[in-house]
Amino acid sequence: MGNKLTHLNKGNESGNGLKRELKTKQLTMIAMGCAIGTGLFLGSGLAISTAGPGVILSYAIGAFIVLLLMGCLSEMTVAHPTSGSFGTISEKYVSPLAGFLVRYSYWIANVLAVGVEVSAIAVYMKYWFPDVPGFVWILLFAGVLIYVNATSVNTFATFEYWFSMIKISAIVGFILLGSYVLFGNSAQPNMGPENIVNDGGFLPFGWWGMWVAIFISLFSFLGTEMIAVTAGEAQDPDVAVPKALKATVFRLSTFYIITIGIMLMIVPWKSAGVEQSPFVKVMELLNIPGASGIMNFIILTAALSAMNSQLYASTRMMFSLSQGKDAPSFLSKLNKKGVPLKALGVSTLGIFLAAAVNALLPGSSYAFMMGISMFGAIFTWFMVFVSHLFFRRKWEKSNGRKLPVRMIGYPYLTIAGAVLLLSLMITTWFTDFKIMIQFGIPWLLFLTAAYFFFKKGSNTHKVENDTNEILNKNIN
Repeated sequence: MGNKLTHLNKGNESGNGLKRELKTKQLTMIAMGCAIGTGLFLGSGLAISTAGPGVILSYAIGAFIVLLLMGCLSEMTVAHPTSGSFGTISEKYVSPLAGFLVRYSYWIANVLAVGVEVSAIAVYMKYWFPDVPGFVWILLFAGVLIYVNATSVNTFATFEYWFSMIKISAIVGFILLGSYVLFGNSAQPNMGPENIVNDGGFLPFGWWGMWVAIFISLFSFLGTEMIAVTAGEAQDPDVAVPKALKATVFRLSTFYIITIGIMLMIVPWKSAGVEQSPFVKVMELLNIPGASGIMNFIILTAALSAMNSQLYASTRMMFSLSQGKDAPSFLSKLNKKGVPLKALGVSTLGIFLAAAVNALLPGSSYAFMMGISMFGAIFTWFMVFVSHLFFRRKWEKSNGRKLPVRMIGYPYLTIAGAVLLLSLMITTWFTDFKIMIQFGIPWLLFLTAAYFFFKKGSNTHKVENDTNEILNKNIN
């Protein structure tokens, strides 16, 4: 016992009122559901138009960054499987201010990402109902998913599991169909690997276009960190969390790179964009009766699934903020089903923002919402790497228990991940995604001012002590 650090208990309760009901397959599907959304089905079009066929390299490098991130996150989450996840870890191992910034930044990222998904829903519904205003669909589907999130975590996980199954089955089907069209007996002369080097070559916009597209590709991977957020409600997190993280990264990397490669061989890259999903364009080009409508329905399901997961993530992060006394205490109240209903209510703000932006900027609402939502997510990922540098040193110094999973290549690969993310953030200032920095810097300054205004003197130490008590509760 002594001064050893340890994880929370593995019983049915997580130590903060949330129930440990999620299994490994549910954790994996929740993360897959959050990640496989508009970033792949709609955002891939934006990435292709930015990098051309070189987007394959962009997604490969993005997958490498995520692999490093998951390595760091696996180790820290197994040590501290709490609902606050990386926010709580940053607070303990870096500083209370760092934890405050990470929690609120991740919360706003998911709140705004919900807005990205519902903005995409408005695009998808125009396929069937071109004359209906987009904000009508935003409010309608938002109401359904708020209801799902207001029920028990098991109900949420069940919905997300089947949402994800539909998406994964669709991607596998797309890969099989595309492979048959390209390499089967019905192969067409205007389709094939040569399309990857036509129209300007593999890198028509040079290495710069490929580098910028890495940033867009990361949006497709956002959500993989959801497993760390759900750890506070996972059964046996020592086993479930690392296993789910590895499975998620492998599956996403494989799906994304193969899918985009097939897409580029079928559809000329110059036709990519965000006015319609590239997946639907492929189906229209293949002239399969009804296929484009079915694919549009599937990617609509993908957006709903990602929105469902992001509502969950933002709700749990606000719950954690309230428990850490960084938000009003009433936001940590649970209903009879164990759901922080009031935290859910606050976390729906992105939906109404998206509805307003869609009404004011119907042609560019998706790109705008994606730009402002990305800062909080990339900043959180960057802080995961920074926190890991502090965590490993302090964990070993305090003689913590031997963890079942450890980040390889420490500290060099941890530093490499942090440098890559920081470089990509700086890059956005010189692109059309400048809005990310324009939103992000004032956001961090505002949070820092709020922290020092509300957290003075002994109160800061009290919050730090409260966090340590939560992390070290139920010492073995």
